[in-house]
Amino acid sequence: EVQLVESGGGLVQAGGSLRLSCAASGFTGDEYAIGWFRQAPGKEREGVSCVRSSDGSSYHANSVKGRFTISSDNAANTVYLQMNSLKPEDTAVYYCAAQFGIQSHCPRGLNFNSFYWGQGTQVTVSS
Repeated sequence: EVQLVESGGGLVQAGGSLRLSCAASGFTGDEYAIGWFRQAPGKEREGVSCVRSSDGSSYHANSVKGRFTISSDNAANTVYLQMNSLKPEDTAVYYCAAQFGIQSHCPRGLNFNSFYWGQGTQVTVSS
């Protein structure tokens, strides 16, 4: 059974940093595409970042470029989202999403609807 376990959320002041982790287990093979999306109350779901294990390619939404960095530790099947210069508008529940296998790739528009999802972790940025 595929499991995605997120950690690292919390409360931080504007301008601060947090690092989210997503540990994946229960899948077969070595290749995956893992990303993050967020959901804030009253707002549409927003894809944030994605990384592909096979070639290390990564993608970030324009809203977080230059502030967030996604990385992967393939040996640990864990993906990290380093979030710097956080803003109050970054406040949301952040979900990890994954796709596995040799065909795995980061989705167009960072739309993770067809991916496995984690349970989410709350990130709150105070002004």
